[in-house]
Amino acid sequence: MAKSKTAYVCSECGATASKWQGQCPDCGVWNTLTEFALESAAEGKARGARGGYAGAGGAAQVTRLADVAQSEEIRQSTGIGELDRVLGGGLVEGSVVLIGGDPGIGKSTLLLQAVAAMEARLPGLYVTGEESLGQVSGRAARLGLALGGLRCLTETCVERILPQLVREKPRLVVIDSIQTMYSEPLAAAPGSVSQVRESAAKLVRFAKETGTAVFLVGHVTKEGGIAGPRVLEHMVDAVLYFEGESGSRFRVLRAFKNRFGAVNELGVFAMGDAGLREVPNPSAIFLSGSREPQPGSCVMVTREGTRPLLVEVQALVDQSPLANPRRVALGLEQNRLAMLLAVMHRHGGIAVYDQDVYVNIVGGIRLQETAADLPVLLAILSSLRGQPLAVPTVAFGEVGLSGELRPVPNGEERLREAATHGFRRAIVARANAPKKRFGELEVIAVERLVDALEATS
Repeated sequence: MAKSKTAYVCSECGATASKWQGQCPDCGVWNTLTEFALESAAEGKARGARGGYAGAGGAAQVTRLADVAQSEEIRQSTGIGELDRVLGGGLVEGSVVLIGGDPGIGKSTLLLQAVAAMEARLPGLYVTGEESLGQVSGRAARLGLALGGLRCLTETCVERILPQLVREKPRLVVIDSIQTMYSEPLAAAPGSVSQVRESAAKLVRFAKETGTAVFLVGHVTKEGGIAGPRVLEHMVDAVLYFEGESGSRFRVLRAFKNRFGAVNELGVFAMGDAGLREVPNPSAIFLSGSREPQPGSCVMVTREGTRPLLVEVQALVDQSPLANPRRVALGLEQNRLAMLLAVMHRHGGIAVYDQDVYVNIVGGIRLQETAADLPVLLAILSSLRGQPLAVPTVAFGEVGLSGELRPVPNGEERLREAATHGFRRAIVARANAPKKRFGELEVIAVERLVDALEATS
């Protein structure tokens, strides 16, 4: 058997070199060249006969989109409502979903629960390269899952996994994790860029050709991104991230990419003795449990995917002993906090340049929309004065550099959600003022930041 030829590819710029070297000759980055195997012409021909990357077999031909038959994706419920929401309404046949998150956050637990819940409708196979069969069986027993229909395989070689999948014919496959998988033709170690890319490509090709849904568990780096090449996230159909504080029992599952549903959709779970449990009303965990009004607190209505959520914004303003006062933002971009403080000083007449300002989003959620501008400033003003806002009050709106209050999308849906939870007062931009009244909710529509600050007194 002839020895397979190898090449070295830079993980940063994609440049190819004939031999390994410490520094990439194109981009100049060190230690980015990784080895991968070059397939021969015969191997490439054989692979092309099996079908392309997207699973389309036969000779390629140009087709007008008008001649393509339109069909709605067939979705299967996972048995977990919050997971279905993040996936866009259910699991699509032939889709490949990548789930990442910190160690111990619940990735394997969630997928094991999903496999057990779908066993009657969608026969599944749990492939693990990190645990033994005894460990997986013990976890399933602790979660109270029925062990009769669960099938598990301990293997890390993709070339030995695929024949097992062809023989067993599962409709759902869980790979835990993709960083432990390797392909025999490659000499690189498992978890390297080339191994992760090649293993994922073979699994994606199998999913598209057979219509099998595949879940890939991905490890994360110290920076929080998926370990391995960035192309891994481009290859799959959906990328889900588990988020959560180390000391909190709540877990947030967020969709960063979804070809079959909304992006930034959010699902909330609670970790308990029986595994991950759905949280039907996530707004309740993001609000303070205190019944008494507290200074430095303001409730806002954010929108995650297709669902509005009530989130509490907390602020603490304290006299600073430092020459340069601290600006700390948890769950919010710090540069935006500095900008908002400058706008409040210039157009609101309230200065905090000699104060330490701390802003925290309750529940560990991270706000990525500009609707948090007004609630942040109201919370800071409440903490500075030592007076709580009128209860119950919600606010949302974008603050411009000239002190104007800009509208945000889906204003009426946000107000309807606030009225549902018993709030009676809302401060919004004038363009977000509703045409009809929502229960007992009083809407205060303002155009300038100074008017919003006066409405709180």
